[in-house]
Amino acid sequence: MKIINHFEVPYYQYLNEESQINEGTPSRAIEIPSLIKLYRLMVLVRAIDTKAIALQRTGKLGTYPSTRGQEAVFVGVGYAMQKEDIFVPYYRDMGTLIQRGVKPSQVLQYWGGDERGNVYDNEDFPYSVPIGSQILHAAGAAFAVKYKKEHKAVLSLFGEGATSQGDFYEAMNVSGVWKLPIVFVVCNNQWAISVSREAQTAAESIAQKAIAAGFSGEQVDGNDIVAIVERTKVALQNAREDYKPHLIEMVCYRQHDHTTADDASRYEPKSQRDLEWKKEPVMRLRRYLESQKAWSEKEEKQLEEECRVTVDETVQEYVNIKPQPLTDMFDYLYAELPEAYQEQRNMVIEMEKALHG
Repeated sequence: MKIINHFEVPYYQYLNEESQINEGTPSRAIEIPSLIKLYRLMVLVRAIDTKAIALQRTGKLGTYPSTRGQEAVFVGVGYAMQKEDIFVPYYRDMGTLIQRGVKPSQVLQYWGGDERGNVYDNEDFPYSVPIGSQILHAAGAAFAVKYKKEHKAVLSLFGEGATSQGDFYEAMNVSGVWKLPIVFVVCNNQWAISVSREAQTAAESIAQKAIAAGFSGEQVDGNDIVAIVERTKVALQNAREDYKPHLIEMVCYRQHDHTTADDASRYEPKSQRDLEWKKEPVMRLRRYLESQKAWSEKEEKQLEEECRVTVDETVQEYVNIKPQPLTDMFDYLYAELPEAYQEQRNMVIEMEKALHG
């Protein structure tokens, strides 16, 4: 009798922990101009992320979810997408969003409590803070794409905690049955708030969960932006051209608390973060570029200054945004305001006049 293990999934790593290119890496994946652009984007995202945490600590921003150590996932996914594709994010997706036309100040605006930061000038979906609910929305969008016979793909991003939700399994199932043009990307940063990946599932990988839905899945080194871009491009192309759904598990590590409202020191092993930091994506790519004589200390200092200026301009743009009228709480809740609420709205108008003169 021949026993076949149906739970094995491929694992892709092109740029290893020693910043060397592994054998079998496609030559198109390591074109220097593209790698420099990816490096610059990751450095910028980390700079904005660091500033956002500081703004929250000083009371100028609400609860904020850091992307520290996970920049390659979000920058890489965004770089792999085509403009006409539809992006369905969760809440750590800044590195993708700023490549989709969202201004960094809009990201701060949203986490500052202003929903207008969640309004985009494209078909992409807004932030989704409820865990996993956006995955079903993505499947619905993919159905619409196929129904209208459009040549585009839908990409949904979420954390591994969302894969414990029923929404995830339902979206995967219907995508397999209907052969939808969708790519599911799991940012497996090992923690769903304080719940470890091992405590969530007995499966050896998140990627193998695609098998039960009738399509393929794979693991990618989430600290390797070269592999992330290449494998996401391949998956998106298959989705667009052949309506093949696919699941990619990006294996990385969360280098910050779940959000600024969390304290990971209460549950995270004390030595784990330092060990995982040795694999982090930004320095990994920088070392490779330096080895190819494509990056220098001079260029690094120039980039740091450019990022500083961009961050300062972003913050100024954010703090200068005119607050939305208090009456928006009524105007965006109902198509036609019920008579019972009209008096309350009028009271709010009078209160605003008193406050602002």
